[in-house]
Amino acid sequence: MKAGSNLEKVFESGKFAVTAEIGPPQSANPEPLVHHAKMLKGYADAFNLTDNQTAVVRLSSIASAVVVMREGIEPVIQMTCRDRNRIALQSDLLGASALGVRNVLCLTGDHQIFGNEKGAKSVFDFDSISELQVFDRLRREGKQSGGQELKDPPKVYLGCAENPFATPYEWRAARLAKKAAAGADFVQTQAIFDMDMFEKWMDEVRARGLDKKVHILAGVLPMKTAGAARYMKNKVPGMIVPNHIIDRMKNAKDSKEEGIKLCIEQIETLKGMKGVHGVHIMAVMWEEMVPRIVQEAGLMPRPAIE
Repeated sequence: MKAGSNLEKVFESGKFAVTAEIGPPQSANPEPLVHHAKMLKGYADAFNLTDNQTAVVRLSSIASAVVVMREGIEPVIQMTCRDRNRIALQSDLLGASALGVRNVLCLTGDHQIFGNEKGAKSVFDFDSISELQVFDRLRREGKQSGGQELKDPPKVYLGCAENPFATPYEWRAARLAKKAAAGADFVQTQAIFDMDMFEKWMDEVRARGLDKKVHILAGVLPMKTAGAARYMKNKVPGMIVPNHIIDRMKNAKDSKEEGIKLCIEQIETLKGMKGVHGVHIMAVMWEEMVPRIVQEAGLMPRPAIE
């Protein structure tokens, strides 16, 4: 075991894993995190705590992780390169490990132009691949990026993100291969709506043997409206939403129910797809639906592994 986290144990046991997301609040009040932790406890193996997602100022992912750990759930902290140089990245990793955080998702980060501090200076000393390389060296060799040795290295399980639908498509599996070589133990993908295209990406992943090197969590996202589906199709880079999905949402008597039904159907398909080791549920601003989705998709009870 690299870190001994619950998520790592679930993967190593061969069970189908489930992760979900909790968005930290735009305030210093931790109560929304406590509320969501209590509501979601037991419905996933670990929960992502986002790191100022879309470049909007929020309670930090590390502080949020401590809050939810007090409520008995396991965090996956996201750590972006946008706001930190290599000194801060390594320092935060050591701090998170010291606080008991065992899962870290390495991300390059959204550009600040998308957020609420458009005048902020981006850092990008590293990208996510460099971040993985440095973090992996820290945990394996106990050496910083500059070569200095650490007496007590961090114990962390490292993850990354990947978008099978970003152009150029033919590079996507090769990019995942770089992240696996850099030290990634698991990957969470962009939300999937085009299953045929995702299957083509998985064909390439399997051909490269990457499903044996990194645990793949396929992203699913329940939608509330046809308008949301159209927005993701037309406005979100690297997101492919087929027209038949939009039409299905548009023609439904209850679009929210249809969105939940669609998400559950997607999970059922992914459960049977070779090389997929779990799902990552991104119920953005709709976290209360996670328990229902997990239950109706036949993913309960979650494994208890010592």
